[in-house]
Amino acid sequence: MTQASTLTPAAATETEPATGGRARPRPPLAATLGTALGLFAAARLLGIGAVAVAAWSTGGHPVALLGRSWDSVWYLRIAFDGYGRSFHFHPTVVHSDLAFFPLYPGLIRAVTGLTPLSGAGAGLVISWTAAAAAACGIYAIGARLHDRAVATALVLLWGLLPHSVVLSMAYTEPVLTAFAAWSLYAVLNGRWLWAGSLAACAGLARPNGFAVAAAVLAAAAHEVWRRRGREVPHRLWTGAALAPLGWSAYVLWVGRRKGDLLGGYFEVQRLWGSRFDFGLGALRFVKHLLLRGDLLVFPVAMVIVAVCLLLFGLLLADRAPLPLLVYAGVLLLVAAGGSGFFQSKPRFLLPAFPLLLPAALALVRTARARPWHATLLVGALAGLSFAYGAYLVVIAHKPL
Repeated sequence: MTQASTLTPAAATETEPATGGRARPRPPLAATLGTALGLFAAARLLGIGAVAVAAWSTGGHPVALLGRSWDSVWYLRIAFDGYGRSFHFHPTVVHSDLAFFPLYPGLIRAVTGLTPLSGAGAGLVISWTAAAAAACGIYAIGARLHDRAVATALVLLWGLLPHSVVLSMAYTEPVLTAFAAWSLYAVLNGRWLWAGSLAACAGLARPNGFAVAAAVLAAAAHEVWRRRGREVPHRLWTGAALAPLGWSAYVLWVGRRKGDLLGGYFEVQRLWGSRFDFGLGALRFVKHLLLRGDLLVFPVAMVIVAVCLLLFGLLLADRAPLPLLVYAGVLLLVAAGGSGFFQSKPRFLLPAFPLLLPAALALVRTARARPWHATLLVGALAGLSFAYGAYLVVIAHKPL
C-alpha cells in the first residue's frame, strides 16, 4: 500500500466491487466484529483463569495480584491522595509518583466516585473496558488496510502476546492502546479533529503516549506536502495542533512543579533509572545475559525486543501506512533505546500492535492453505501466553 493511499476519506472504504463491475455495500463493521472480539475475550478470560489457578495454588488472591501489583499501587495512591509521594533509596535513586501520567488515576477516581467499586476493582474495569475498545480499534485498522480475516488475526495475536496478561491488569497499556488505535484509524480516514483529540488523550495516559502525537503530526506533514499548492483544510491544522497537547501539558506541569520547566519531568525519570541512552544500557544488559544468564523474565524480554525489531523491518518492507510506521517506530525506539527496567520492555511494546500486521497476514495465509497448521500455531501461542502470564504475575516477583 503506497503512502499516498493512506489518507483517503472513510467513504471510500464503504463499498467493495461486486460481480458485473457494480459496487455493493460492505456489511457494517460492527456486524463482523463479533468473532474477533469474542476470540480476544476468550483469550483474556483463559489468561485470567491461568493466573487464578496459579494464585490459588500458591496461596495468593488473583484479584489482588491483578489489581494491586507494582505500578497499580502507585496509580491507586495518586487516584485517592493526589501527587506528592516519593521514596528515597539513594541520592541518585528517588522514585516519585510524578513519573506516572494522570489520566488513569483520574479515571479510577471518577469510577469509584460513581460506583461502589473499590480502587482496584475500578482499575480492573477501566483496563478491561479499554482493552476491549482497543481490540475494536485494532480490528478496524486491520479491516481498513487488508480484510476482515486479517483484522481478526491481528486482534487475536495481540491478545495472545507473551505479556498480554498486562491487558488484564490494572495497568495503563490498554488505555493507551485504545486511544492510539482509534486515533490512527481516524488518521487513515482523514478525520483530523478526532485523530488529534484522541492523540491528546493518549498523551495523558503514558510517557510513551507521545508516539501517537508523533504519528498524527507525521501524517499531517505528509498530507500538507502532498497538497502543496492546494488549500489545506483547517481541520488538519487543528488536529495537528491538538495531538501533542496532552503529553506536553503534563510534562510542563511536572517541570513547573520541580522548578525546571523543560527538564523537570526528565529528571524525575532519570532518578527512577529511566533515560534514553540510544540503547547502550540495554546492550550492556544483553551482554550480561549472554555471558552470565539471569532470571527467565530477562532473556524472554530480550527475545521479544529482538522479534519486534524484526517485525518492524517486515512492516517497512510491506510499505505500511506512514502513521503506523511512525507510531510503532517511536514505541520501539523508546523501548529499545531506553535504559532501566529491562524486564518491562515487552510491556512498553504492548501498544505497538502494528508490528503484528506481518504476522497476521502470514497467519491468515497459513489458515487458508493449511488450517490445522494455523490451529496448532495459535494453540501454541495461547499456551505460551497463559503459562508465561501466570508466571509473571504469580511467581516471578519482578516488576512488570
